[in-house]
Amino acid sequence: MVVRDLLKIEDLKVAVEGDLDLNVACGYMGDLLSVVMGYAEEESAWITIQSHVNIVAVAALRGVSAIIIAHGFEPDEDTVETAKDENITILTTPLNPFEIAKKLVEIGL
Repeated sequence: MVVRDLLKIEDLKVAVEGDLDLNVACGYMGDLLSVVMGYAEEESAWITIQSHVNIVAVAALRGVSAIIIAHGFEPDEDTVETAKDENITILTTPLNPFEIAKKLVEIGL
């Protein structure tokens, strides 16, 4: 699966389009950035409610393929610009983290 395949989920909206052809091998859900830095796997789709610029740094550090911001939260301008610079896709959804995780499983992640 690649990032582009995540867009099959109609509840996901592209906030920042990075490399849509990056491989997505697994998912990770977490909001405490230090824990995400320690445990998120490369090529993961990371589900979080965080939307500030530090999520981009963590995603770049861990090799995350896409960030999914849940609960209807939106990234601020600094986050958008930094994600563009790092070529990291940010998706948003009104769904809660559990609901979007279920949908990822439904499409085969």
